[in-house]
Amino acid sequence: MSDNVPAQSTSGAEAHARSVWPILGPALIAAIGGFLFGYDTGVISTALLYLAPAFHLSDALQQVVVASLLLGAIVGVLTAGPLVDWIGRRRMMMIAAVVFGAGALVSGFTPNSTILIVARFFLGIAIGTASLVVPTYIAEMAPKAIRGRLVSLQQLMITVGILVSYMVGYAFADSKGWRWMLGLAVVPSVVMLIGLLGLAESPRWLLARGREAEARQIMLRSRSAGETDEEIAEIQALAEAESHLTSRDLLTPTLRPAILLGVAVAATNQLVGVNAIIYYTPTLLTRSGFGASAAILSTVGIGLVNVIVTFTALALVDRLGRRPLLLGGTALVVLDLIFLGALYLLPSQGGVVGLLTVLALCIYIAGFAASLGLGIWLINSEIFPTAVRGKAAGFGTVTHWGLDFLISLTVLTMITLLTATGLFWLYAVFGILGFIYLYRRMPETKGRSLEDIESSLRRRADVQPKTTPPTTRPRPV
Repeated sequence: MSDNVPAQSTSGAEAHARSVWPILGPALIAAIGGFLFGYDTGVISTALLYLAPAFHLSDALQQVVVASLLLGAIVGVLTAGPLVDWIGRRRMMMIAAVVFGAGALVSGFTPNSTILIVARFFLGIAIGTASLVVPTYIAEMAPKAIRGRLVSLQQLMITVGILVSYMVGYAFADSKGWRWMLGLAVVPSVVMLIGLLGLAESPRWLLARGREAEARQIMLRSRSAGETDEEIAEIQALAEAESHLTSRDLLTPTLRPAILLGVAVAATNQLVGVNAIIYYTPTLLTRSGFGASAAILSTVGIGLVNVIVTFTALALVDRLGRRPLLLGGTALVVLDLIFLGALYLLPSQGGVVGLLTVLALCIYIAGFAASLGLGIWLINSEIFPTAVRGKAAGFGTVTHWGLDFLISLTVLTMITLLTATGLFWLYAVFGILGFIYLYRRMPETKGRSLEDIESSLRRRADVQPKTTPPTTRPRPV
């Protein structure tokens, strides 16, 4: 009965509740993919302390165990990009949930490092798929007024997954139960699959296939009739203009600004070294003199900071906007990397220096969580045309996973070559370059429809050649 009450008679609070609750459930179920993303990437940091002696892993093999998951993520993104626009967002998430569960079981029962590497490769395929599809699905389901917060659930759940993986690692540290650490990921994967069975498909995907009645019914759950009509008309008008777009058009001048922005956010996200911290903090701390339990407990504290700051940023992202959070947090990350590098110049890493190191890592993860952690998934879910969003978002996602793979495969080797100080300062240089690009090129997307954001980027691409004709450019000396 309440669904038939005219919008004019609904109070502001009731309207807000109507817009939030019908989409919050589906968003949370989809965001379990983010939890599994975080858990499977984070759990290796603690499991590695016990895997290495169990399978006699050298530094090189430890890096391969970590990096195999990231190589799989690249394959997952490349595969999911075309498929998500073909078979739909919901089906792709269901496939990812099945692979998550199977990969967790094989990892937990693995008899040797080879099978573990293969299992983590397939887990990576699921992670790559989820990292592309989950934010896309949530962005397309959500009303624009709350889209930022709902899409950012992906990053919040990633941080929760990382924290839970650290806590599980600490719980099984005394028994060296790395099999339990890896295998318990099967539980949330089953929950995700069951939840997805009852979810609706993305209304934008349905509209792109001419299924307007189904799309309208889904949108009316979280929007008024007027908002639904307006949004459908906007989507259809833009879809008509984009009906000719194919994968070949992704690098044309029209789409190039959005592609470059998505790649820049993703590249900066990785090049400041966040996953060197996430994957190897316990290893780095034990090599600095911490005991295994103390190193893992310190990592739990870092994970807790990650969750708290991400939750706070999620509440602010639709109030303060994307630019202030992204730029301010990136600046903090750069300054902290410089400080971390300086700490490793000191002759002793114990005592006060050890505490300062843990504090600096907490500040680093806080700055990252409030900025680049949210930004990569949110920006890449907002700036691309509906007709090619899955393929276009893949550029940023592949950049993310490709750089993540290279970093995870080289962290221990690079520390040997450059020292920890040199590595942290190298990450700081990359952070400065990323900050400059984002400061110059990233628009504010707060409170704007996906179609409005895309149109503004297109207009910018059309205007720039006219305002800076080739004949007026100074010739190089």
